[in-house]
Amino acid sequence: MAFRLTGDREQVRLYLLTAILFISYLCVAIALPVVPVFVTGTLGLGNGWAGLGVGIAFLATILTRGYAGGLADGRGARLAVQRGLLFYVAGALISLASGLSLQAPAAAFAILVAGRLSIGLGESLVAVGVIAWGIGLVGPGRSGRVLALVGAAIYGALGLGAPLGLLLLDNMGFAGTMAVSAVLPLLGLAAIRSVPAVAAHPGKERPPLAAVIGRIWVHGLIVCLQGVGFAAIGSFFTLYFRDLGWDQAGLGLTAFGSGFVLVRLIFGHLPDRYGGLSVAVVSLAVEAIGQLLIWSAADPTVALIGAFMTGLGCSMIFPAMGREVVHLVAPHLRGTALGGFSAFQDLAYGLTGPLAGVLADRAGYGSVFLVGGATAVCGFVIAVMLRRGKVVTAG
Repeated sequence: MAFRLTGDREQVRLYLLTAILFISYLCVAIALPVVPVFVTGTLGLGNGWAGLGVGIAFLATILTRGYAGGLADGRGARLAVQRGLLFYVAGALISLASGLSLQAPAAAFAILVAGRLSIGLGESLVAVGVIAWGIGLVGPGRSGRVLALVGAAIYGALGLGAPLGLLLLDNMGFAGTMAVSAVLPLLGLAAIRSVPAVAAHPGKERPPLAAVIGRIWVHGLIVCLQGVGFAAIGSFFTLYFRDLGWDQAGLGLTAFGSGFVLVRLIFGHLPDRYGGLSVAVVSLAVEAIGQLLIWSAADPTVALIGAFMTGLGCSMIFPAMGREVVHLVAPHLRGTALGGFSAFQDLAYGLTGPLAGVLADRAGYGSVFLVGGATAVCGFVIAVMLRRGKVVTAG
């Protein structure tokens, strides 16, 4: 009975940590649909610049995942999360300043990039820190569940943050929207004091990050390929709807987030029960169908169904592959491994924005979602091969 009570207490703490992540991540979510509208509409720049404005944050995240993982492993997950939340606040305030520099669009965009880079660093620290913290609370045997809850918090925030961000933009302008987003991480910073810290692993011998990546790169590649679909929706769904003259442009991320969170909450246990690769194979097939529905949609309802199905498909791929990664490395390397693993997803997010922006300029917004479907199919093929033992990783 005492063991059960202890487990229940740890589970409550995990849910509290998830709720804190949800509130804080609204800072990131609010900006995603707002930045492209601000760049193309207010600053008068092209789709490539809009994609860069979104994607540059993920570049910062990619470059700092190793740092975030090392900090979480060596000095503790709590410190990593605290620093990340402070970078969220700084990034929102810097972005606010870009909204006050409208007389000089180039300068305003440069300031926006600085703010987005700060947000990207914060994202690296918060995401890796929360995952390491959650696994430390409930143990590696439930790592799939931890990753599922973390994703539910992030994408639930994305689902709420998209329409909220556009609503704030319409009523408060870009600077006002960024001011609101700066407050949310401060709430998270205050709340994490109630969650007990978990032990760090200082002084352990650590192989180079490249050696860790060598063990997990195929799993990371699968996550990278699935990430294109979400990045396409996050960067261009709103512009796609507006270009076609359709209403409810802000509901794309809401539809995606609804499907995403629904699967995470109901089926979050599946990777731990059946293995990550089996779950990933089914998920990638569903994502591909969703992306192709958006590409071929003749009306907004079909496009929103496609976004919902993309969310259903994307939902379990990260925790499914992450669960495999956790069991491939020693305990003192989990944060580093998850940091490197997460960087593959960030790579998809960072590259999709600017590259898809160029594609959209030349072939229309629909082509972006065709590419998203194609990359999901590629991920499906690799997952099937890995499950059958036809792909070998280093180590």
